[in-house]
Amino acid sequence: MSEHPEGPYGDAADPGDGPDRIDGPDSLDGADGLDGDGSDREADMAVIEAGSRTLRTQVAHPAPEDELPSRPADPEVDRELRAVEEALLDRWPETKLDPSLVRMQALMDLLGDPQRGYPTIHITGTNGKTSTARMIERLLLAFELRTGRYTSPHVQSMAERISLDGAPIPAERFIEVYRDLQPYLGIVDEQQPHRMSFFEVVTGMAYAAFADAPVDVAVVEVGMGGSWDATNVVDGQVAVVTPISLDHTDRLGSTPGEIAVEKAGIIKKGATAVLAQQPADAAQVLLRRTVEQDATAAREGLEFGVLHRELAVGGQLLTLKGLGGEYDQVFLPLHGEHQAHNAALALAAVEAFFGIGSVHQRTLDQETVRAAFAAVTSPGRLEVVRRSPTVVLDAAHNPSGAAATAAAVTEVFGFSRLVGVVAPSGDKDVRGLLEAFEPVFAEVVVTRNSSARSMDVDALAALAVEVFGEDRVQVEPRLDDALEAAVTLAEEEAEYAGAGVLVTGSVITVGEARLLLGRR
Repeated sequence: MSEHPEGPYGDAADPGDGPDRIDGPDSLDGADGLDGDGSDREADMAVIEAGSRTLRTQVAHPAPEDELPSRPADPEVDRELRAVEEALLDRWPETKLDPSLVRMQALMDLLGDPQRGYPTIHITGTNGKTSTARMIERLLLAFELRTGRYTSPHVQSMAERISLDGAPIPAERFIEVYRDLQPYLGIVDEQQPHRMSFFEVVTGMAYAAFADAPVDVAVVEVGMGGSWDATNVVDGQVAVVTPISLDHTDRLGSTPGEIAVEKAGIIKKGATAVLAQQPADAAQVLLRRTVEQDATAAREGLEFGVLHRELAVGGQLLTLKGLGGEYDQVFLPLHGEHQAHNAALALAAVEAFFGIGSVHQRTLDQETVRAAFAAVTSPGRLEVVRRSPTVVLDAAHNPSGAAATAAAVTEVFGFSRLVGVVAPSGDKDVRGLLEAFEPVFAEVVVTRNSSARSMDVDALAALAVEVFGEDRVQVEPRLDDALEAAVTLAEEEAEYAGAGVLVTGSVITVGEARLLLGRR
């Protein structure tokens, strides 16, 4: 890809010269049932050092480290953590919604409105929210701001949803925050028609932890939708909207435009709305909301975007157009064109946070930006966890996400044969997801994860046969058996030395596979 394509907002504008620059850190004074926490089942397959098969542009960058929290080594701490997890899981699951902020507002009132003690960058959209949040966090950290990041769902541990300074809070702190909130939760529960949900409680924990730290800025990902999402008790100075597509249609609407009405609710009075390229009907809704709120719109394809991208060892090399000018030679250690667009969105969001494009017409320090992007990680998003054969994990769970993953796998890895391991949730557009992967999967192993939401494996198999044909479908009810079967299929003939395995369909599936394959 060379030039950023035209989107619903119009032709891409010429990048400004951006002669003035904000210096690096020294110049800044501070300024989707329920996801389980994974399984401890032992894997039969040993993990091998992850590495990219890309051999095109030779850019040497070490892969960033990213350790998700494992179970506490201290048995007493582990016991206490399990008790907290069980208490949270006993509440309404995050997929059971009551469209109201009453309970969250009641909790925030009791806690003294901790969410108003720091500025917030608020993120909604259909796909790419977590990766974009992690990029925003890395950029802010590079400019020596203390960050709090709240994302969902988790890959392996509940505690990873709440991060301080780029790292999940320790299990001990997770327990402590919950215990501190427990009396207030009881008060709200008693005053309301039903108890606070899992997602509401964890959101409250995040806001309290951020205030207690304290953080300079919070990066908050919406759970579902926007207007009525539990996170929306904040007034984000920057509202980020990643691409909107069809997902949760039973709750949010049947068209991108209808879904955008709910997601536009995070755009608040006087904020800056950083908008990814959108379907035309969604773009109209978002821009209308921006005008109504007297907010400022920054649109991908006009005010910012991806000017150029090329493959590099371990990722891709980008030239990004920001709100204040051009940033070149930006290495991003994530795969796929969609991640390049997420990077442009993250950069524009951080520029908007610093007032670039409105108050200031200049760019952020180039070297600081490059260092930040080079340190980005996003576990479970086209993540290589094993080689010989190469095993890739990706949390795609809807058709648009699957299409982006399929395109990225084709572009980056060049497998001679790709075997899929698919375990989606039953409430998703599973046919659409399978159809998106059909052109790239030689064979597919259908299975299920440990969640109650996981699709019945027999029903999944019947659907897969309709899409792939009987000869290309294998059924394994257990995820560990499915992983072993897929690796065997990838290795079974010598001519397929370049074969690979892609594990996908759900964040829960990816988290459990990550544990089975030795990533702890």
